[in-house]
Amino acid sequence: MSFATLGLDENILKALKDKGYTSATPIQKALIPAIFTHRDIIAGAQTGTGKTAGFVLPILQELSQKYVQGQHYPKALIIVPTRELAKQLQASVEAYGKHLPLKSMVLYGGANLAAQAKRLKAGVDIIVATSGRLLEHIHQKNVNLDSVNYLVLDEADTILDMGFVHEVSKILSCLPTRRQNILISATLSGSVKRLAEQILFKPKRIELHSMGSSADSVEQTVYLVEKEKKTELLSYLIGSRNYQQVLVFVRKKELADEVCAELNLSGLKTVAIHGDKSSGERSRALEGFKEGKIRVLVATDIAARGLDIPNLNVVMNYDIPHVTADHIHRIGRTGRAGARGLAITLISPTEMVALKDVEKLMGKAIPQEKLEGYVPKELLAQKGARKNPKEHKKAEGAFGKKKKKSTTFSSTKKRKTTKRDGFKVYDAAKPKDDKKTKSKKRGRGRK
Repeated sequence: MSFATLGLDENILKALKDKGYTSATPIQKALIPAIFTHRDIIAGAQTGTGKTAGFVLPILQELSQKYVQGQHYPKALIIVPTRELAKQLQASVEAYGKHLPLKSMVLYGGANLAAQAKRLKAGVDIIVATSGRLLEHIHQKNVNLDSVNYLVLDEADTILDMGFVHEVSKILSCLPTRRQNILISATLSGSVKRLAEQILFKPKRIELHSMGSSADSVEQTVYLVEKEKKTELLSYLIGSRNYQQVLVFVRKKELADEVCAELNLSGLKTVAIHGDKSSGERSRALEGFKEGKIRVLVATDIAARGLDIPNLNVVMNYDIPHVTADHIHRIGRTGRAGARGLAITLISPTEMVALKDVEKLMGKAIPQEKLEGYVPKELLAQKGARKNPKEHKKAEGAFGKKKKKSTTFSSTKKRKTTKRDGFKVYDAAKPKDDKKTKSKKRGRGRK
């Protein structure tokens, strides 16, 4: 189906043609007409299916049709969880609305607050923002949201995972009660549905695919490896297979820096992005990666959530994410817009249970491979399906190895004392003769 059949005007169609977009994706076919009905919406679809254009295009058209010359004030608000996603979404708004008279801007932490306030004062129609920075401007009275007609919560599941729901609640109290609410998410988890119940009124639900399924265009493979050899295998796979652009996911910020340093030492130009990096550092790293100046980008789940990296062919998971559903977000960075992609996951013996959870969520087993020299000596049995109920005790838990209980008593270990022990000490300190004398005296006394 072409975009022209969805009721979009010529200026938007022209912008889409400039981007090379001709046919609408399934989520766009469902989402665009639904937004035109002005009903509240909750929409979920796999990453890389075009959800952003699905809600941005109809909002741009509605606002442009009602636009009055020279009147720029906030009419649409799009809240996102991270600064990278905010900048990326703002770029899409500008690209799709390049032939329209509307103004848009992005608000996120780490940028100059005064400069943002100046732009807000000059007038803006669409605001893309992270919740924390938007609240700062609200508290400083730099922005008035009384005229907002459209509220979009993009990547709603991530907003909840990062604990921003309280900030969002404060923002909602500053908005007019009559508005169209649109909640967008890659996974419609129970927490997302509960959030929808709180802020949406009789919403239309759009869910095209099972939220546990990955894009069919992504080929997945698991490599079994010793925990200590993961970085070595990572470097070997990238180098031997000549992967020119690889996004590597890790759980922790400290680990991201460690992996980055090791890969650089092996000759692979690598940078890391995570929450401790400044906005400028993260932007430069991401741009360098997109432009091909950097071969490997190591990122935590939050830093890379929702990123759209064109033509990314390979994603590598250094470990299984803390939140099982994040695996879908990770592999969704490749195989976007119908392109083919490869997702490789490195699994140590202690992560086998987590792998089973991922496979259960996705509804299918992931093919496993082994490379000589990296295969674990023993695949430790863990808690779950097992013949011997004591087998899982061999494996490490979430917080490391369990401390073994000693089966022998230490000679220095203190025994619990009793009243009788006190008498024993007293009796032992007394001379034996004195005891005999007293016993004789006691005996004569009785006579």
